[in-house]
Amino acid sequence: MDVSFDWQPHPVDGAVAHRYVRDGLWTDDSLGELLAAGLHEARANPFSVRSETRPFVGTLGEVDDLARRVAQGLRLRGIVAGDAVAFQLPNWVEAAATFYAIAYLGAIVVPIVHFYGPKETGYILRKTKVKAFITADRFGQLPMLENFATVREGGLDSLEWHAVVGTDRLADSIGFESLAACEPMTEIARVDPMAPALIAYTSGTTSDPKGVVHAHRTIGAEIRQLGAIQPGELGEVAHDVITGAPVGHGIGMLAALLLPVWRRKSIHLIDVWNPQRVLAAMLESQLSAGQGATIFLTGLLDHPDFDPQRHPQLMRQIGLGGAAVPLAVCERARALGIECMRSYGSTEHPSITGSNWLHSWEQRCATDGIPMAGVEIRLMDGDRNCEVGEPGEIWSRGPDCSFGYTEPAITAERFVDGWYRTGDIGVLDAGGALRITDRINDVIIRGGENISAVEVEELLMRLEGVAEVAVVAAPDARLGEHACAFLRMLDGAPLPSMERMQQHLRAAGLAKPKWPEELHEQLEFPRTPSGKVQKFRLRDDLRSRS
Repeated sequence: MDVSFDWQPHPVDGAVAHRYVRDGLWTDDSLGELLAAGLHEARANPFSVRSETRPFVGTLGEVDDLARRVAQGLRLRGIVAGDAVAFQLPNWVEAAATFYAIAYLGAIVVPIVHFYGPKETGYILRKTKVKAFITADRFGQLPMLENFATVREGGLDSLEWHAVVGTDRLADSIGFESLAACEPMTEIARVDPMAPALIAYTSGTTSDPKGVVHAHRTIGAEIRQLGAIQPGELGEVAHDVITGAPVGHGIGMLAALLLPVWRRKSIHLIDVWNPQRVLAAMLESQLSAGQGATIFLTGLLDHPDFDPQRHPQLMRQIGLGGAAVPLAVCERARALGIECMRSYGSTEHPSITGSNWLHSWEQRCATDGIPMAGVEIRLMDGDRNCEVGEPGEIWSRGPDCSFGYTEPAITAERFVDGWYRTGDIGVLDAGGALRITDRINDVIIRGGENISAVEVEELLMRLEGVAEVAVVAAPDARLGEHACAFLRMLDGAPLPSMERMQQHLRAAGLAKPKWPEELHEQLEFPRTPSGKVQKFRLRDDLRSRS
């Protein structure tokens, strides 16, 4: 299959690829075939969208029918297997139908987070050489169609047409309802399983987003791997989940559009993550919530509408990942009757380590788990393999690892002999469980001594009234850097004094050079779409003050 963007996948060792196929980790199913089978078998299951602007109540079968009509509309307008098609939509039924429709054609799905502005959206459309684009006219205060018009003024040579969900249109816009005004497509495209199926763009740095290219085999492996450790797969009683993470981002896409279909479960979306509305929806429809980054769980636990008698009954098992998971959060949840499980991965390699609900609490919550099926990890200090208990950069490879980036130079930098360099630092214990200790760019170097931000954050989370912590490097004229702590407090809780913080860290046994030398209250943290704190913005703020 030919693709229009500059893609140079990193080579996969032949013996490793053979093992993935032999062990059933790689199959010949396309993403479209995998989704079509799941939607057909679960077609009677509910599909709902909670939204003030575009609510929807229906079934997976109705969404499948809409997707097949959109797929036919795409095909009649020239979209074929290998074409890149992007959509930028909130968590609406149109987003699900568009995702599935693109996959049914064997085209390449390019989701874009709905609140990205013209700079990021324009970069993605141009870099991926997108042939067709589906967006909304607006979402709340977001002028999405206006943003697209701005992007187009800057030039989009590859784009042939666009469609709009909503009433406002540009002169040459195609209405989404017109795109779907077709007979449903019946045949799902058969494509090379090693061909690109999905390009997921990362965010969170000061540079342009990176386009991560997943093949049909790698995203299929990820769906099966992550699906196998979801609540209910080992006999637990599990409720359907309401998802608020954007479907334009990897975590929301997996949680809302892919895993439920693979597991033949219902799909429930909410287009604005509002803890009060989510808590009400949980009780109204007997749904679980709180999975993903810790902010989604703590946002519910911290809200005054959280009922410790009723809500924990709906969220007995919560999977956490996508950002640091403090042990204090897992302990707090357990005290309420909620069991947590940490896992570790990234857009590039989504499921590196994890556990299941039969593993011990210590493994599930005090470590990031053991390598997933078919996954291998090594900890590296330069060219040297680290021993058990010795920290090093995590390198990984596995059946769900992407084939690289839309930027060949970044692929060459981050993939070495088939291994993905994560940029994270971790430690392996004697049982093979991994514990993330830092990101390479999260280490604070104070006068030549390394300080682990994660270590300090774990201790500060245990201060009374603290809801969330981010520790970053602040510039220091004498030492180069020192630790600075940003604290988000629970409603009504005062920021602890520097003296109180120091007493707490002294009692915990933390060496004095590691203590934060600045303390700031943060009402809201800047975040990526997955809920991860954007520490670079906090560091930039500190540098601007110095």
